[in-house]
Amino acid sequence: MTDAKILVIDDNMAVLSTLKIVLKSVFKTVVAVSDPQLIPALISAGDVDAVLLDMNFGSDKLDGQDGLFWLDRIMNRSGLENPPAVVMITAFGDVGLAVTSLKKGALDFIQKPWDNNDLIKKLHEAILESDATYHIRAVCEPEEAGTVTGCVEAAHYEDSVELDVTPAPGWRIVEWSDDRHFDGDHRTIDVYEDLDLVVYLEEIEPDDD
Repeated sequence: MTDAKILVIDDNMAVLSTLKIVLKSVFKTVVAVSDPQLIPALISAGDVDAVLLDMNFGSDKLDGQDGLFWLDRIMNRSGLENPPAVVMITAFGDVGLAVTSLKKGALDFIQKPWDNNDLIKKLHEAILESDATYHIRAVCEPEEAGTVTGCVEAAHYEDSVELDVTPAPGWRIVEWSDDRHFDGDHRTIDVYEDLDLVVYLEEIEPDDD
């Protein structure tokens, strides 16, 4: 079970019900609504990880403009510093419209009828791509007995995550389990991956300034 909150918006009740059943078996919280007017209120708390958004609302509107409008509201006019990832739902053959949505900020799209495994995979990838911490876990392990108070800070920059680890007083970093771009107590890692990072420390001798 993935600890994530997914918001699904589609005015087709049969589609909405099916998506909720499929996603609830994978994601901890799934909220499914048919009215896109509810989107601002539902994402305002900043706790939604991904939005699965239909391109069209109403049987007489098939040009995708509704979906693009609400995509813009989520990405640019929600008031959120880090808006949720958006995956669009398109009708079969609407590839051009889907590409337009990607240019406007959507991270991916699925076409009806969809494959459940592909849908779940795309939502997972969208959440990972938009998550500023990218599931980084840093563990400080001294080479000898001792207590380490690891202060880990991650900052997101377009295509990388900068990670700083500050060891306890009297200890210093001697090795990273993954040494790409290693630079003292600071390093930059590639994104789009989970990382279990181990930092090895040694005690500083009194005359070892």
